[in-house]
Amino acid sequence: MRHLLIAITFCWIPTVCAETLPTVRVANNGEHFVRGDADERFVVWGVNYDHNGDGELLDDYWIERWDDVVEDFSEIKQLGANCVRIHLQLGKFLEAPDRANQAALDQLAKLLKLAERQGLYLDITGLACYHKANIPDWYDLQSEQERWRTQAFFWESVAEVCRDSPAVFCYDLMNEPILAGKQPASDWLGGELAGKFFVQRLTLDLADRTRQAVAKAWVDQMVEAIRKHDDQHLITVGVIPWVFVFGGGKPLFYSSDVGERLDFVSVHFYPQKGQVAKAITALQAYNVGKPLVVEEMFPLKCTEAELTDFVNHSKGFADGWISFYWGATSKQLREADDATIGHAITASWLERFSSMAEEMKQPVGE
Repeated sequence: MRHLLIAITFCWIPTVCAETLPTVRVANNGEHFVRGDADERFVVWGVNYDHNGDGELLDDYWIERWDDVVEDFSEIKQLGANCVRIHLQLGKFLEAPDRANQAALDQLAKLLKLAERQGLYLDITGLACYHKANIPDWYDLQSEQERWRTQAFFWESVAEVCRDSPAVFCYDLMNEPILAGKQPASDWLGGELAGKFFVQRLTLDLADRTRQAVAKAWVDQMVEAIRKHDDQHLITVGVIPWVFVFGGGKPLFYSSDVGERLDFVSVHFYPQKGQVAKAITALQAYNVGKPLVVEEMFPLKCTEAELTDFVNHSKGFADGWISFYWGATSKQLREADDATIGHAITASWLERFSSMAEEMKQPVGE
């Protein structure tokens, strides 16, 4: 019945054709996003579609259960979002260091067409190693140089598929990359969170290099890989705001020497309860003369009202916000047989997110 309803729905819901979905770019002044020939201001209001309610990542099920993806994109559109951040696993897209999985690339092309029809842009985050079971043994055995070469091949393969689609908002090179400390590390992955490894190291050993030098070399190599096929879509890196975490310091990836080839700033913010002002101050440290997007946010450590305040107070200098959607509407969450407090918090936030959509997508002063 669920799939029948999807088919019926898509018979009459108007869709947005590729021709009417203008490519997003950075304005000539470098300070915000625009799209179309008229340079229409564009503000991101989106969701991370990183996994479903069972914890499965998109590319774990998008071939066998494509109808679920179609339904979810329709629900995301109804929330008022204009952007979906997807997370692609390296192990699902590469069969060998220099051989791509054609089935995965074909499914990505199919997803691009769905996004075009729905009028949704994609923030394509790559190189994910969230599930250890999906990490190839050969990948973990590679040296740093070999690993970077493999990562560059991943991005070459993805960019070749995506280059002509207006639905691509950006390529996010990696979710929350980190570097080794003063002492060499033994594992490419950072800490585990709810069975997933969201954080990945670029190097296990700085080997007398500065952190800035390593970060710049990696960013430049990934950008070069993408630009072999795609010279128009935006490139960014979603980072942990260490300025916020440690209460000081300066951005690494968005410093002038490291982030020169990144088109805009992406940071992940989960304000602490009672510390909205501190979060705003930390976010302003990333206002470096490029468009600024809060690429992750959720009332994880604060109240819904406080997160709303954070969004509203950052509207004067931010150019987008991306929250989360895990494959269930607020109604489905509230009516679930196993509904928990977490379900209720998510349902309430989805309703607030939807109610704010139209206002937040309007640029300040318009």
